[in-house]
Amino acid sequence: MDMNEIKEIFFQECEEQLAELESGLLKLNDGDRDPETVNAVFRAVHSIKGGAGAFGLDDLVAFAHVFETTLDCVRSNKLEPNQDVLKVMLKSADVLADLTNAARDGGSVDESRSRGLVKELEALANGELPSPSASAEAPAPKATAKVAPAAPAPTRKPTDDSGFQPVPFSFDDFGGEDDAGGMPAYEVIFKPRYELYSKGNDATLLLRDLSRLGEMTIYCNTDDLPGLEELDPEGAYFFWNVTIKTDKGEDAIRTVFEFAEWDCELTVKPVEEARADATSNDELPMVPVPFDLSILDETGATEEFSASDARAEETASAVAAAETASNVTQMVAARVEKKESAAAAAAAASAAAQNNAAGAGQTIRVDLDRVDRLINLVGELVINQAMLSQSVIENDTTGTSSINMGLEELQQLTREIQDSVMAIRAQPVKPVFQRMSRIVREIADMTGKSIRLITEGENTEVDKTVIDKLAEPLTHMIRNAVDHGIETPEKRAAAGKNTEGTVRLTAKHRSGRILIELADDGAGINREKVRQKAIDNDLIPADSNLSDEEIDNLIFLPGFSTADKISDISGRGVGMDVVKRSIQALGGRINITSKPGHGSVFTMSLPLTLAVLDGMVVTVAGQTLVVPLTAIVETLQPEAAAIHSFGANHRLISIRNSFCPLVDVGRILNFRATQANPVEGVALLVESEGGGQRALMVDAIQGQRQVVIKSLEANYTHVPGIAAATILGDGRVALILDVDAVVGASRGQSLKAEMSLAAVG
Repeated sequence: MDMNEIKEIFFQECEEQLAELESGLLKLNDGDRDPETVNAVFRAVHSIKGGAGAFGLDDLVAFAHVFETTLDCVRSNKLEPNQDVLKVMLKSADVLADLTNAARDGGSVDESRSRGLVKELEALANGELPSPSASAEAPAPKATAKVAPAAPAPTRKPTDDSGFQPVPFSFDDFGGEDDAGGMPAYEVIFKPRYELYSKGNDATLLLRDLSRLGEMTIYCNTDDLPGLEELDPEGAYFFWNVTIKTDKGEDAIRTVFEFAEWDCELTVKPVEEARADATSNDELPMVPVPFDLSILDETGATEEFSASDARAEETASAVAAAETASNVTQMVAARVEKKESAAAAAAAASAAAQNNAAGAGQTIRVDLDRVDRLINLVGELVINQAMLSQSVIENDTTGTSSINMGLEELQQLTREIQDSVMAIRAQPVKPVFQRMSRIVREIADMTGKSIRLITEGENTEVDKTVIDKLAEPLTHMIRNAVDHGIETPEKRAAAGKNTEGTVRLTAKHRSGRILIELADDGAGINREKVRQKAIDNDLIPADSNLSDEEIDNLIFLPGFSTADKISDISGRGVGMDVVKRSIQALGGRINITSKPGHGSVFTMSLPLTLAVLDGMVVTVAGQTLVVPLTAIVETLQPEAAAIHSFGANHRLISIRNSFCPLVDVGRILNFRATQANPVEGVALLVESEGGGQRALMVDAIQGQRQVVIKSLEANYTHVPGIAAATILGDGRVALILDVDAVVGASRGQSLKAEMSLAAVG
């Protein structure tokens, strides 16, 4: 593993830390004052800073340091995290994410914005209100207090067959210490064992507590640090040599370490005695690196950031690596390949025992391509298992042979394997939802509106391929809700509403699908304005008689926009049509409900996976089709008395004292020229999003199967009314019906206009 791979692992860790940071800040913004939430936010920034220092990312380290200092004030209850404070911190989280992306991709960040936020963070840490003009001012003032160090870029030279040696860190001295007025001086040697870290203790926090006893100088010894290829993520390789001047006595020093006494090696001696022992033992002099605890000192002055002071930045780079040495070790080396030696095996066994004792789950990172290949192979296994079962059934009439019993067990095992593999790809929608909060903040600032985003069901899991394609439509919908849906504070106050608007983003499972709802408490859809805009843009005839539902759906037409002028946010007619196409491409559908003056709700219904589905195999005009099981409410055998004609070409079926349109699937798909006799077939009562219930008439039902989805567009071409294809157990290709397209066609809409590109759910 080369340094680029290790650096990529660091950036992957940063993504997780940034998500944790934003999640924690949003909780604080919602009134959560749990100390663990504050600690989680602090640790996220702290870990990013420590790792960035190891790779010499000075801009990221410097900004994270100032951010971390302000968060430490919140953690120590010196700063109240009110709405104004959290607004600055949420913006700082955005800049921290931009700096991380710039470090990874080589881009740039708006320096005036980052400098302005640095000044605001410093003001907050000093107990001052953030300056409104801070963002417009140039570089931050020079530091008046010693800036906490962070780490420069590591150097490496190949020293063995693996090509790596330990990553060295260089530290600059912080200068001499003041005279302590003749106080007794003690030498403390503090060497943690790995058990100290496994129990959640932090060496730097112990040293910070020690610093409160008096003036001290700290040196970090790195002599025991091995090469990366030999590094144990659970190991403890650093120890500290401390000289402290205090009148509290030796007992007070030992009290600091009383809870970690069994998990470390601790030596406390008066300086004279320690030096005498060293002389008598002829020990080699230790080559220490200085270590500064100013960043963790709750009683010290707030450090100020200086973007122009190169010396301060270099110094800031050094301590971040030292103070978070264990974090860097875990972040960078946790996934480094270990040599297959007895020592490595013993270390792995010890780490596994610790994890089991703590009850913590273990995770690994796997390339998505490998998972995709595994899913494809499982899909082929399902197809071959179905073919084998079909062949045995056709050649074995007894139905009781041992082969049949074995095939049943194989079918169950195949299903379990498939479910397990699909679960690997299942990911929570939380990362996508968290990205939306930043968009809401940015658009709200641009439009001068006050808006709160509320998310629910963030842990709802869905296939990763669906998640990856959700970001674009959700972004367009969020922008539309904030720009068009939510009124300005003045208009909301005049209407008797809270001046702060609310956008609610919800995810939940229902009937084998995932429903994502985006609701706002804005003005709702102005149907008169929408209809007039559509007429002005020649999208509909002026004499069109449209229902409320049809008017609402006009916003999905390409080129449609109700904006009076083009801005950076909207007005070009590109947005909601992209949303509909994107949702349909995922095999989903979107529905709108709006109440003027009270807001709108957009509901997206998506399949949980784009790989497999449970379907009902039916026959229509000699063709074999698969109807997604999630769309079927019930099946029934029509009776002549239940069939009623309606108009020239329409028929209704009576179901429990209500009437439901009867749709001939074969006629809609042009499989036959005339309508079939309903009494001779089977009716499938289906429910589509926005289309209500319909009874789809088919000739016969062959059975229920789990099928593997194969894209028609990728292998052939698009077929209107057909979502995808699959391979049955007898080797035949069966078409998967697009229920929404067929229902839309039964309502008089164009099949081609209403078709879903992959509506398989």
